[in-house]
Amino acid sequence: MLSSAAVTDVPIRALTLDLDDTLWPIWPAIERAEAALHAWLAQHAPATAARYPMHAMRELRDRIAAQNPELAHDFSAQRRLCLDHALRECDDDAACAQAAFDVFYAARNQVDLYEDTIEGLTRLAQRFPLAALTNGNADLRVIGLQQHFVFQLGAREHGAAKPDPGIFHAACARLQCTPDEVLHIGDDPELDVLGAHRAGLRTVWINRRDEPWPHPEQPDFIAPDLHALADWLDALQPPAASDRSTP
Repeated sequence: MLSSAAVTDVPIRALTLDLDDTLWPIWPAIERAEAALHAWLAQHAPATAARYPMHAMRELRDRIAAQNPELAHDFSAQRRLCLDHALRECDDDAACAQAAFDVFYAARNQVDLYEDTIEGLTRLAQRFPLAALTNGNADLRVIGLQQHFVFQLGAREHGAAKPDPGIFHAACARLQCTPDEVLHIGDDPELDVLGAHRAGLRTVWINRRDEPWPHPEQPDFIAPDLHALADWLDALQPPAASDRSTP
């Protein structure tokens, strides 16, 4: 699907990309992380593990998040607070909260990349500066994708999450681009596409499940994967001999 990016005279100079469910499926990693956390608690804080099996720990985390809306942009802080609460409630050592979080976080970064991710990022990074823009707490350095990106900006570091326009504008400023020179790519229709569009960026919806687009406002392009995105960009702005573009 083509729209504004196909007709504007302003070239795309940089790309921002979402991470979870755009470059890898997030729930398999979260489920493995929850299992690793529970196994660690069973060994080091058995009362907490007994009181909070995986489903109960997930419910506690959701409850802690709802009770602390000021942490909506910081999943790591939510998780630490959840663990501290559970350990104290069960008379286990609350000092274990950080170690428990570290176990969870290490497993959370053991993601299974989509098949197109590495080749797609390589193609895109050869032509454009890439910035990661995420509401989550993935660590590209640990995952092994840091080399494709000029920086990673998370909601925790920025202080507000997508779809807040400020996080998009902060990324544009770091890229030394105006919003209409930046293309944001992500899987979430509201957080990624509408958020970026309303902040003045161009947008691509990564639609890996062939779902219908749910809003009147349209993305500039709908792509099933990064290969299709890179092909579209090559057609929209044919590569120059001297690519890549550098703001």
